[in-house]
Amino acid sequence: MRFLVFTLTVFLLTRLLTACVDPAELTINGTVNTLVVDGTITNLPEPQVIRLNRSKADPLTGRFGSVPITKATVEVLVDSSLVISCHETEDGSYQLPSDFKGQIGHSYQLRFTLSDGTHYQSTPQIMPAVPAIDRVSAQYNPASLPVEEQLTGGYRAGHDVYIDWRDPATEHNYYRWEWKLWEKQSWCRSCQQGIYAVNTILDHVYKDKTFYVSGDQPFESCFVPTNYFEASQPPLASGLYVYDYPCRTQCWEILYSSSLNVFDDQYSNGGLITKRKIAQIPYYDSTACLVEIRQLSMTKTAYTYFKRFQDQTQNVGGIADPIPSAPVGNIQNTSNSQERVVGYFTASAVSAVRHWLDRKDIIGLPFGQTDPAGESKLPGSELFYSLNLRQPIPEPLYPYPNIRILGGPPRPVTAICVPSDSRTPFKPVGWQD
Repeated sequence: MRFLVFTLTVFLLTRLLTACVDPAELTINGTVNTLVVDGTITNLPEPQVIRLNRSKADPLTGRFGSVPITKATVEVLVDSSLVISCHETEDGSYQLPSDFKGQIGHSYQLRFTLSDGTHYQSTPQIMPAVPAIDRVSAQYNPASLPVEEQLTGGYRAGHDVYIDWRDPATEHNYYRWEWKLWEKQSWCRSCQQGIYAVNTILDHVYKDKTFYVSGDQPFESCFVPTNYFEASQPPLASGLYVYDYPCRTQCWEILYSSSLNVFDDQYSNGGLITKRKIAQIPYYDSTACLVEIRQLSMTKTAYTYFKRFQDQTQNVGGIADPIPSAPVGNIQNTSNSQERVVGYFTASAVSAVRHWLDRKDIIGLPFGQTDPAGESKLPGSELFYSLNLRQPIPEPLYPYPNIRILGGPPRPVTAICVPSDSRTPFKPVGWQD
């Protein structure tokens, strides 16, 4: 559900929201300060994470952004009796214990308290079952990406992804789909106004007013000099600059869907559903990639919420459209029912299938080759441009870089692939070398 903060921010930037007529929706204006909750309990052995943010508008400029909420106390109540505590892994992200996963038919309720003592809780959510995905297929489409998700320059090429599955005849089902994409990453760190250092740089130690001096303790980060105004310190370079460093080991970038896709089986209950388009994967670079398609179950109330959000975020372009409002979810301030909280805490069973996208059916250039300044021949430059809208700038051998280091490994150095939500040094299951 990481898409929700991104979707809400784009939603707010797309239209100036000044009024609404539905009291169950949120009026948004230039001084908005809205709590956004992002969290889904699944039945898979994977990190179970709750994300808390504030979507805020600058009172002077009106520009929207999101700020992680830190130091909250977050817990999940299972079957109205068992309390599971979360721990903050990074700003605004609260993870349940690593061995925890949800179970179909059980009830889950989110409760959290902010650092100022404000307490919130969701309605209890019972996890519905989900049918398995039978088949995944993909087809190249030069206009795959919706207009609201097009890349710079109006680029829309990608792969439309379709699935087949058998919808159960004995129950009314509601579905949501997400995708997760792994692309091979060749560049692991960018250092602005600095240089990547494998080892620590000794404090106040210089050589010939030219070199900083390397220690022998691991550092593995960007070294940005502090101007100590010492006579022996090397001069600091003027102007902005950045150096990019290749990965020392194998590394994969992890990208996620950022749009909503929900479905009610009202008119297809119990049937074999074929060729349902559930994703559009951008054509970032010309190499093969791995995509995971996730089919999630939903309750009727959760479906109603996300369907409203989907309709509003995909229909905000017409000048005659009524001004939309961000839907309020199932989370409430326990002492102030008038506070509107955006987001919906859910419990969803998941059917996940990984599909190797060889990209052999492509016609045309990937987005990574559309740089108006020209294509780079450096390895991995296509994905780098797709993510950064510029070409990689390696640290030069000569002329010398703006910062020079005496000792340590030969330069230029490589950077480590740091595991995170968006990057991994571990080969994904299903990756084909």
